[in-house]
Amino acid sequence: MTNLANTLPTSGRGQLVPGRVYRTKDLATWGKNASRLAGRLERQGVLERLAQGLFVHPRIGRFGSIPPDDEELMRGFLEGAPFVITGPERWNALGLGSTAVFATRMVYNTKRSGEFRLGGGRFLLRRVRFPAKPTPEWFAVDLLEHHDMAGVSLDTLAEGLARALKAGNLRFGTLRKEAREYATARIQELIEQAGSAAMMSA
Repeated sequence: MTNLANTLPTSGRGQLVPGRVYRTKDLATWGKNASRLAGRLERQGVLERLAQGLFVHPRIGRFGSIPPDDEELMRGFLEGAPFVITGPERWNALGLGSTAVFATRMVYNTKRSGEFRLGGGRFLLRRVRFPAKPTPEWFAVDLLEHHDMAGVSLDTLAEGLARALKAGNLRFGTLRKEAREYATARIQELIEQAGSAAMMSA
């Protein structure tokens, strides 16, 4: 951790945590002019700019500074508002047949919508409903609703879903509950059919 008392010509005390993302206003704790302080710390290499008004106090690894992970980046950017990161990485891990790859990360949240470039990465933010604690079953519903973005047909996903249910990798009761809360009627029907298929082949 960096003690700001070693960096500022003031009596302010405090520490910056390596890997943590800060907004300019967060620095007001250590100085009256947060913008000027941010500029000074950036010039000194204590902070690295991720976007306008957004910085990270980098962790240093063998090959230089290590970028913040997506969770920490979103925490700082959204100022602590609830969010969930979804998209190909989460979808592909379900083993339902999706092998999608694209550079933009999808983030559902309660604060902002739009596409943003942060720290060299691109993030597509959407203000939509999502559970406080997403389950694998919720990510499966999310994949089904966005099968076109994932580049996989609903028929392929339905087959994968039936296999996952039969193997016990997904829970039908939870899947049905998530679908009733977050899916369209079409996807709810597909899930019911996959559940029936899994039971018949058991």
